[in-house]
Amino acid sequence: MTSTASWLRRQLPGVLALVLVAATFLVARLPEVSAEERQEVAAQFGFQPESIALPGGYTQQTIRQVNQRYQHINAWISSVGSAVAINDLDGDGLSNDLCFVDVRTDQVIITPAPESGKTPRYEPFALSPGSLPMNDVMAPMGCVPGDYNEDGRIDLLIYMWGRTPILHLAQAGATGMDEDTYEATELVPGKSSGTYDGPEWNSNSATVADFDGDGHADIFIGNYFPHGPVLDPSKNTGVWMNDSMSAGFNGGEDYIFLSKGASGDTPEWEMSDPFPLEVSRGWALASSSTDVNGDLLPELYVGNDFGPDRLLYNMSTPGNLKFEVVEGSKGPMEPKSKNVGIDSFKGMGVDFGDLNGDQVFDMYVSNITASFGIEESHFAFMSQENNLSRVTSSLEDGDAIWEDESAPLQLAWSGWGWDVKLSDLDNNAELEVLQATGFVKGDVNRWPQLQELATANDTLLDNPMWWPIVGPGDDVGGNHHFHFFAKNKEGFYSDLSGDLGMAAPIPSRGIATGDVDGDGKLDMAISRQWSDPVLFHNDGGSGNGFLGLRLTHDEQQAAGAFPGAGSPVIGAEVTITSSSGKKQINRVDGGSGHSGKRSHEVHFGLGADNGPVQAHIKWRDRDGEIHEQDMTLNPGWHDIQLGDQAKEK
Repeated sequence: MTSTASWLRRQLPGVLALVLVAATFLVARLPEVSAEERQEVAAQFGFQPESIALPGGYTQQTIRQVNQRYQHINAWISSVGSAVAINDLDGDGLSNDLCFVDVRTDQVIITPAPESGKTPRYEPFALSPGSLPMNDVMAPMGCVPGDYNEDGRIDLLIYMWGRTPILHLAQAGATGMDEDTYEATELVPGKSSGTYDGPEWNSNSATVADFDGDGHADIFIGNYFPHGPVLDPSKNTGVWMNDSMSAGFNGGEDYIFLSKGASGDTPEWEMSDPFPLEVSRGWALASSSTDVNGDLLPELYVGNDFGPDRLLYNMSTPGNLKFEVVEGSKGPMEPKSKNVGIDSFKGMGVDFGDLNGDQVFDMYVSNITASFGIEESHFAFMSQENNLSRVTSSLEDGDAIWEDESAPLQLAWSGWGWDVKLSDLDNNAELEVLQATGFVKGDVNRWPQLQELATANDTLLDNPMWWPIVGPGDDVGGNHHFHFFAKNKEGFYSDLSGDLGMAAPIPSRGIATGDVDGDGKLDMAISRQWSDPVLFHNDGGSGNGFLGLRLTHDEQQAAGAFPGAGSPVIGAEVTITSSSGKKQINRVDGGSGHSGKRSHEVHFGLGADNGPVQAHIKWRDRDGEIHEQDMTLNPGWHDIQLGDQAKEK
């Protein structure tokens, strides 16, 4: 008896440990919904995948030619570049045109959104650089639609690796959609022809906003690699990697181009780098420009690989840029990286939207969250303050009013994340979270070597020689799939991608949302790395109402045969109150995310509300003056011109 008691006493610590582990498991276990509840949520959605038409005749590649120093990691270097944007490029009143960057051909393709059973409105074509200087060691990385010369027609900004960005301006005399519709012009002045030998930027992000509040949209360009010959296989110098996995500040500089208006049809820009060195030289992969405190000066969120993301409070005045870094404060039981601006995660995508319904924008950020890989988390930075005056005071003090709630919302883990969009796709007045994931697809698992790299001494990292092989046939998160998160009745999110037929194990990059057929239900285009893009046509049967606003400047469109959609009032903000009393906010987005760009329309789901909607619209006119106006609008689409007043067309 004594020996038994003695044995039990000796085992007591182990027994208590097991009890503690079991209790912790029960407390920490993620909540679940029943299959019936899940099906009930999924039943509100319906999507039909459609193939996107692409032009033929171009040489196909499956991996990039790279600088000799990068040769053993050429699959890694080849892991970005696929991009997609939705917009109204032909002025027919619908956002039914796509701008797709195809990494297999290094071409920027303009193509009509597919319409089942209908003849395409025009043949897909590739943008031409015209007479601009080019070479064979550069590649496009993204496409941002916008009216850059303020003539009422939608132009295209193409940012690249190996050169400075190119603007493709829609021509007033164009007779249709073809390769002559656009004329290429430099964003950064340089030679007008010949072989390109200018600055070798390696840009991976761009967003458009009126940063200085003068009434004209400006351009942010975020660079990834330091300026250098990344794609030049004849070189074995001039490139390096990040000097830290958590505090890498040796990337390419970031810039803002301030608009000076347009002289004739030619836009004029002033290039500046208004950021401190440790902000400007992060490894930028994503960006979003959104006003979070109601002053119509957009804040800038930059998602950086290998170091802290940056939320920059905007205190600019016309012609003078001024930003201050905003950071969260670490709690006693909180990991440092779960705070705004002081994280060490790998910011790959970002979007703003009101996820908690308090009429203050929240932020969702993609990171790397692969099981048995780099197990970080995504961020769902939720606002903790709904008084805009107090939001402003906090920003002025450099304090973030957002806390990460990704874990309880079950938005923390999905895989190797990229682009993200917060949009309402069943019009139930709740935002869904759409996320592209996946890295390099192959047969040989390289996660162990990558994990070793993640724990390596920082002094070794900037030399590519120390990086493990990631080449053709290697796999890092290649089976990750697109994710479609929708809120359930329990208040957290369920991934419905499998239920909705979207879970193909193909690495995806860009997400673009827009209503391609004008039925009030947002469709979405997905760009995939080294694979065909796809458009998911929204044919869901929820029956919920919607309000859609096309907000354009009231100026006269420049003369010419080619129609224009009107110049979008980038950054205009709308707060609506539906007949049930529910309030929602949204804005004219100038390009949030990684490599996907939504259309310029402002869209709200109304749920079962079918009555008139009270809309409060706030905007800057072309002189930079702020205006506000209330309008009573019926559900449906509305075209509204904004000048001194808001007027429905």
